[in-house]
Amino acid sequence: MKTLGLIHTSATLVPIFQALCDEHLPGVKVFNIVDDSLIKDVISKGKLTPHTARRVVDYVGSAEAAGADQIMVTCSSIGAAVEAAAGLTQVPVLRVDQPMADLAVQTGVKIGVVATLPTTLEPTSDLVRRRADVLGKDIVLTSKLCEGAFEALMGGSPDKHDEMVANALKELASEVDVILLAQASMARVVEKLDEADKKIPIVASPPESVRYLARSMK
Repeated sequence: MKTLGLIHTSATLVPIFQALCDEHLPGVKVFNIVDDSLIKDVISKGKLTPHTARRVVDYVGSAEAAGADQIMVTCSSIGAAVEAAAGLTQVPVLRVDQPMADLAVQTGVKIGVVATLPTTLEPTSDLVRRRADVLGKDIVLTSKLCEGAFEALMGGSPDKHDEMVANALKELASEVDVILLAQASMARVVEKLDEADKKIPIVASPPESVRYLARSMK
C-alpha cells in the first residue's frame, strides 16, 4: 500500500482533502501534518521568508522520514519553499496548485487568477507564467485580488467573503478563458453561483491536485 503525506497550513483543509482522497485514492494510506503558524508568518511578514521556507523544507523531510511515497503541500503561499524541498527529497513532492496551473494553460490563452490574499496571488500567478513557459505556450494573465475578503472570512463574515469573491468571478468571466482559484477556501463560492455565471471553467486546486495524484500514484 502506498502512502501519501499531506502538509497543511490550516486544519480546515484536512477534511476537504480526506474526502477527495477517499474518493480518488482508494487503497492509499494518508497522513497529515498541520502547522498554521506557517501561513500566519507569511501573512504577518507579507512574504515567504527564508526562515519560514526552511521550516517548510523540514516538514517535507519529516513526511519523507515518516514513510511517505508521495508528499503534497496544500498551501499555495509557500509554493516556492515546496519547490526547494522537492530538490532535497527522494520521493515526489507536489505543490497543490501545479496541476491546476497546467490545466489552465492547456485550456485557454487568457487566464485569470483570483485570490483573497496578496501572499497567495503572486505565487500562483508566477507559477502559471512558469508552467506556460515549460509547456511552450504564450498566455495573457489577469490577476485579481479580492481585498478584504480573507479578513471577512476570518472575522466571521463568510457571506461578505462569498459576495466579494462571487463579484470578482463574474467580472473576470467576461475577460478570460479560464479562472483559477488561488485558495482552496474560495471553492465553495463556485457552488453558489448561478449556472449562467459559470460560462467558463473555474478551477480549484484541491480536486485537480488529487486527481493528478490518482494518475501519478498508480
